[in-house]
Amino acid sequence: MKPTLPITALFLCLCVADLATAGGPEDSIVRVLASLRLPNPVRPWTKQAPVEVMGTGVVIDGKTVLTNAHIVLYAGEVFVQAPRGGDRIAAKVASVGPGIDLATLKLEDEKFFEKRPPIPRAAKCPAANDPVVLMGFPAGGAGLAVTRGVVSRIDYAPYNDLTEGIRIQVDTPPGPGSSGGPALVDGKMVGLVFRRAQNAGFIIPNEEINAYLEDVKDGRYEGKPRVADHFQTLVNETLRKKLGLARSDRGVLVREPRKPDPSYPLREGDVVTHIGRVEVDNEGLVDYPDNLRLPFTALVPRLAQGGTVPVRLLRGGKPKEVGMVATREDDRLIKPYRGRYPSYFVHGPLVFSPAIEKAASAYAQGNPFAMLGSPLVTRETDRVAFPGEELVVVTAPLLAHPIARGYSDPFGQVVKDVDGVSVRNLRHLVELLRDGRGEYLTIRFFGEMSETLVFARKAIEDSTPGLMAENGIPKRGTDDVMAIWGARATSPMP
Repeated sequence: MKPTLPITALFLCLCVADLATAGGPEDSIVRVLASLRLPNPVRPWTKQAPVEVMGTGVVIDGKTVLTNAHIVLYAGEVFVQAPRGGDRIAAKVASVGPGIDLATLKLEDEKFFEKRPPIPRAAKCPAANDPVVLMGFPAGGAGLAVTRGVVSRIDYAPYNDLTEGIRIQVDTPPGPGSSGGPALVDGKMVGLVFRRAQNAGFIIPNEEINAYLEDVKDGRYEGKPRVADHFQTLVNETLRKKLGLARSDRGVLVREPRKPDPSYPLREGDVVTHIGRVEVDNEGLVDYPDNLRLPFTALVPRLAQGGTVPVRLLRGGKPKEVGMVATREDDRLIKPYRGRYPSYFVHGPLVFSPAIEKAASAYAQGNPFAMLGSPLVTRETDRVAFPGEELVVVTAPLLAHPIARGYSDPFGQVVKDVDGVSVRNLRHLVELLRDGRGEYLTIRFFGEMSETLVFARKAIEDSTPGLMAENGIPKRGTDDVMAIWGARATSPMP
């Protein structure tokens, strides 16, 4: 019979084991669990069924947990759990940046942080070939998993929703569920895991994390400033000769300014040679701190002040200094959800909503014919033609009612006009429906397979409450459009 270890000795051994691991990065890594309710593109008055997700987070200064936005975006409930298990502590999302895929959490019970210090973070970006350790809680396991690899590339690349940033690529993929976990070099965090590919992992570096934390100090995520002009490299010799460039002239060509207005600082044919005081080469690259060579747009967030970035350029062969516009505005016609639920308005058997990027595929699947000649296709990549422009879509299948008998279902079709007036956006459509006069309401749609719908104005209004009750629609519209519907017209309709 083997001798048993005295209880006192066993207690001492356990204490030594705890001390051996105390203070390491493992103590600053937590499991994040969330229940998400995503938008429903074809029933905007509801949310999709809850989806349970699990990821990783790290403790940072200010009794805060840092994780990925995609883990907690649309979360109804969020919990944080220590690496060795134990109680799940309720958390709330303090900030979320869908563009850069970062979020911060605050806990209801801050005693959780007493034995969990902020993770140490490196001051500099790692270099290519540096050994890196990825840590997280992969799906299907209870414990913390470690993956080892090397930094294979550091570049400036797209994240989400028009956001670009520095990105670290490693030569080994982290396990599913490791999103939000730290990437460590020499025991210090150099970034946060946010994406995996078949043979690679991608890291948000500390520089981007620091910029995000600075951005959300006021409680709002504004996003990174960027340039919305289109540029082209100047490597081709024929192109350079046509522009009259000397061999020593280096820079990038302004192919399409964001605005054609003569007062706009950039013009088609300009050659940007410097951003700030940094020289731009013919491929659009610049020297960047930490011995990096990145696209010149990587310097925009560092140099932008008051909405502009100083640049030097050649215009017609003559040097000129201008303030290049740096914007956070999204002027795309079809925008993404961005963490919001869509606006909608019910009018009789029709449910209207602005066209949203990821919803278009649901419309195409439900009604392929609606896509023929639709602006959802022909204007998919357009910028707005005027401030506030939206494409307004019949976002739900036609609600069954006798007043719509004989009409084809306009599900997924874009509204062209109401009573002959072109629709500018959802708010404008609600105004037109509110202020319309005459016995009949006429609605036309874009598209080769569309029909003109005509309703008796009183009949379609009278049908609305019953159709809402039959289809489980609790509110006629979201608060933003109901404020329009309930207001009196302040000016004559055009």
